[in-house]
Amino acid sequence: MKVGVLQFFSWPGRRGELSEVYDRAIERVQIMDQNGYDAVWIAEHHFSTYSVCPSIHMMGTHFAAQTKNLRIGTGVSLAAFYNPLRLAEEVALLDVLSGGRVNWGAGRGFDPKEFSAFGVDREESYPRFRENVEIVLEAWRSEKLNYAGEYHTYEDVMVLPKPLQDPHPPVWMAASSPPAVEWAGSMGRMIMMDPHSSMEAIAEKQAMYLDAREAAGHGRELQDTPVARLLAIAPTAEAAREVAENGARWTTGSYAKGGPVGGKDPVQRYVDEVIMWGTPEAVADMILENAEAGHLNYLLCAPLSQQSFTLFNEEVLPRIM
Repeated sequence: MKVGVLQFFSWPGRRGELSEVYDRAIERVQIMDQNGYDAVWIAEHHFSTYSVCPSIHMMGTHFAAQTKNLRIGTGVSLAAFYNPLRLAEEVALLDVLSGGRVNWGAGRGFDPKEFSAFGVDREESYPRFRENVEIVLEAWRSEKLNYAGEYHTYEDVMVLPKPLQDPHPPVWMAASSPPAVEWAGSMGRMIMMDPHSSMEAIAEKQAMYLDAREAAGHGRELQDTPVARLLAIAPTAEAAREVAENGARWTTGSYAKGGPVGGKDPVQRYVDEVIMWGTPEAVADMILENAEAGHLNYLLCAPLSQQSFTLFNEEVLPRIM
């Protein structure tokens, strides 16, 4: 099983200096670089203290300069908000500067504030996102780009630099909704799965994805599928539950907002169904159980506290790798 970290840059209540948030992230990726993690996946968010990292490609360059082994993942580039040529250039430049260590994850986004501020109609965001992804890939593959689409038309555009990895970095699509999962499977794209669904829901969507892949002639293979999991780890179950509850309140209050799901309070749903929480031994057992069931070949962990990351690194990681 591969292991990566989905790196957020949360700034709760704007307590402390924002620079301290970035400094802690650098310390974390340097630890990861020496401990066998596959990649750090950098989360892109805008207009919220939930995670203050509007330019993940710039942050990726910063991380690449501080590491030697760790791959630099975008988790994800919100492709619908970009000019696709600029996106192709930035990710390719990151690949060159990192020595060919980029994992490119792309997604549509779902925060209404972001769509409104960037002037992207949510109704057209799916086709715009998909077209932008195709343009990026074609720009990387072609000496000169020629493309005629619904939103963009280009003729003989030389997009430079090209990525260092040949023909380009490995590519994942963020897929949470059933239509997104089925589309990615039908196109033969690898997928990343979100930290807001239960593992039961993840398993159902993986089956949907494999059915779509197989029906389109791409084979029934899950490949490397990063599954993001919120982790709350502490020396005791009681302390871990408190971390999980605080993390659930922060997540539902600042970003993943919404009312009760299936009649259940959203904070309680996260604690009961979504977050992996407990002692290091208990969390390791949960991870291994899902790996053995075939639903977890790439753990993308999102620790809800610094202690959670430390205990994961020192006590959980040796048990699962």
